[in-house]
Amino acid sequence: MRLTIKNARVLLWEPHCQIREKDVHIDGSLISQVGKAEEGFEAQRVIDAQGKLLMPGLINCHGHAYMSLFRNYADDLPFDDWLFKKIMPAEDAMKSEDAYWCNLLSCLEMIKTGTTCYTDMQMFKHMSVRSARESGMRAVISRGLVGDSPQDQAARTRLDEAFEEMDAAAGESRISFMLGPHAIYTCGEALLKELPDMALERGIGQQIHILEGKTELEDSLKNHGCSSIKYLESLDFFRAPTLAAHCVHIDQEDIEILARRGVSVASNPMSNMKLGNGFAPVPRLLQAGVNVCLGTDSAASNNALNMFREMSMVSYIHKGLEQDALCMNAEEALRCGTLRGARALGLETIGAIRAGMKADLILIDMDRPWMQPVNNPLFSLIYSANGTEVDTVIIDGEIIMEKGRVLSLDEEKIRGEVESIRKRLLV
Repeated sequence: MRLTIKNARVLLWEPHCQIREKDVHIDGSLISQVGKAEEGFEAQRVIDAQGKLLMPGLINCHGHAYMSLFRNYADDLPFDDWLFKKIMPAEDAMKSEDAYWCNLLSCLEMIKTGTTCYTDMQMFKHMSVRSARESGMRAVISRGLVGDSPQDQAARTRLDEAFEEMDAAAGESRISFMLGPHAIYTCGEALLKELPDMALERGIGQQIHILEGKTELEDSLKNHGCSSIKYLESLDFFRAPTLAAHCVHIDQEDIEILARRGVSVASNPMSNMKLGNGFAPVPRLLQAGVNVCLGTDSAASNNALNMFREMSMVSYIHKGLEQDALCMNAEEALRCGTLRGARALGLETIGAIRAGMKADLILIDMDRPWMQPVNNPLFSLIYSANGTEVDTVIIDGEIIMEKGRVLSLDEEKIRGEVESIRKRLLV
């Protein structure tokens, strides 16, 4: 479809954030022009965006969509008790169809709060692909991998599932993949040594949890004589493109390794704060040249999948920690939620509004009382917005949500199915 969005304030990277009044023209899945339309372009539909701001869709670089079932289920617990005593046993009781409906609930929430692309480390074959496809979202999917070596039963089964999913979804424009070793405490040395070659052979990256909690650091020091990052570096793990989630308990040498090896870090400020794990040193990572993006983690630990919260919190947290109001400004926070996320996922055609980029866009209603007066639209997005201002969502040139109504999903049906699952598994 050919679509024109007119009378919008448009957020552009030129290369710094600029907000200008322009028309944006979309032809199929791509932005064809910003400003005056190309000669001969005739829109099949025109959206009048008066009073709204058009910006790139947000990119959620770490999460587990099936875990929306556990929202507000295992709160106010120490991290190890939360994970090993409550969440993992409940996960074991889930069926594939349960995961499908919970994935859809996560997609629904992300769409409504302006996320157009997300990563999913999951454990139910085909369910993430199925739900992403039905929702219309762009997704980067990883089967969570555990085991001692690629030859043991646990790892082999999961690798087979991962490759089967990749092959089945080949050619889908909105779905791509990474390998997903869970963590150094669930993956053996032999597995961690061989996975990067498997990723490189497939032309994909890998994502892994690194140093989310203190226990991992203590165990790594005990078992390997160094931090998890130094251990993975000794295995040459970072030879494949890597997205590292969390990276809370790291030192300067760890940061230098991440920078030198081109590792992207997905900071999850709300989840890390709620579970009492601390804060990734985002300003120091950025100063060292590390590509820092943002994730929500799961609804079990956040408890929302709202990237507007993450962008505001990553700014507020570090201003407070560093006692420096300039150390994490609004533009840096927005970059982490858009451009840096695209780079981390190897999706260089999203995250910005310009000709030739994918039309993954959201319209923000700037007329909400808490957004007024709009003295500075960028500051409004990071310090005033809460996600409810998202009016319209366009992914790959397709209108997925319009005037707050998600067109691709049956919201009432999803809520009912998830409530039935909750009553069966958690009550």
